[in-house]
Amino acid sequence: MKRLHRLTAILIKFQSSKSIKVKELAKSYNVSTRTIYRDIKALEEAGVPIGYEPGENYFLLEGYQLPPIHFTQEESQAVVTARALVNQNSDSSLTTHFNKAVAKVIAVLKSLDRKNSLELEQRIAPSVARRESHSAILITVQKCITNFQYVNIGYKSGNGAKTNRDVRPLALYFTQDHWIMVAYCTLRKAQREFRLDRIERLETLEHFFAPNQFSLDDYFKKYS
Repeated sequence: MKRLHRLTAILIKFQSSKSIKVKELAKSYNVSTRTIYRDIKALEEAGVPIGYEPGENYFLLEGYQLPPIHFTQEESQAVVTARALVNQNSDSSLTTHFNKAVAKVIAVLKSLDRKNSLELEQRIAPSVARRESHSAILITVQKCITNFQYVNIGYKSGNGAKTNRDVRPLALYFTQDHWIMVAYCTLRKAQREFRLDRIERLETLEHFFAPNQFSLDDYFKKYS
């Protein structure tokens, strides 16, 4: 990888990560740690505000924004393909916001790449038909997970029983058919799973729970 391309890639990685270790960057780009230190210094000299914390962790100081990014033809086609897949998703809040994001991407493409991407969009589609069941709360649940915010839900179980619960959203995962929310249920005083398409009502509450280090990997290992 040419140095200019590596510097751009490192800058993008800084923008999308809380912190980055030099050794991990060196491994990712198959260069020495000394090279990465030189790259970080070059970015700083170019005016990029980079902070440091113990443990070789570097991070981008808050408030810095990347300049406009240009997409390759392959990257723009990957985005269009992802839109075709996402539009088959069962949650309308996700498809709505993702389509807005893709529209912004397409808007900054070069005219030829834009034409090719729109042409490709007419010629690809997932083979599986969209399901009847759906939800419209995925984006709200995601916000509550990252904000550590309680929600109150009206839930209809598989046997038709309806309950009203306050829960702490912890994580989300997707099966072939549905989005599943893992949450701590204050009614049952235990972790429970809730299908989003069975949540008939969701209200965000104005109180918060303590930040946690919940891991889906550990959760799956525990219950697999």
